[in-house]
Amino acid sequence: MKYKKGYKYKLAEDFIYEFNTPIEVDDIMASYITMEKGAVLIWKGYAWDGASGPAIDTDTFMRGSLVHDALYQLMREGHLDISYRDWADRELRAVCLEDGMSRIRAWWVYWVLRLFGEFAAKEGRKIWEI
Repeated sequence: MKYKKGYKYKLAEDFIYEFNTPIEVDDIMASYITMEKGAVLIWKGYAWDGASGPAIDTDTFMRGSLVHDALYQLMREGHLDISYRDWADRELRAVCLEDGMSRIRAWWVYWVLRLFGEFAAKEGRKIWEI
């Protein structure tokens, strides 16, 4: 028997997200993700795990977790420099606030990522094995 471990969600259609803050990067094409100046396209079929750790999946967390997981994947794969990690964490917080998350929870999510998220963004790190 074969199965894929670790992912709870899979995009049913392509998703485009335009960034809240400007970022200067060359165009990036990776598996299920395309990024260009000002936007990221996450393709249909992309799988992610939603909120990580003790956080729970809510409507106010889903879009942010999708964008954030894609950005961290780009860092792990070496397409995006890890120096953009704080920007990705701030972008998650901004998306969650846009989607109605409380300011206190969004602050908590951001700071937990700042303290414990680096391992998930390090280049070459494998999050899930098949």
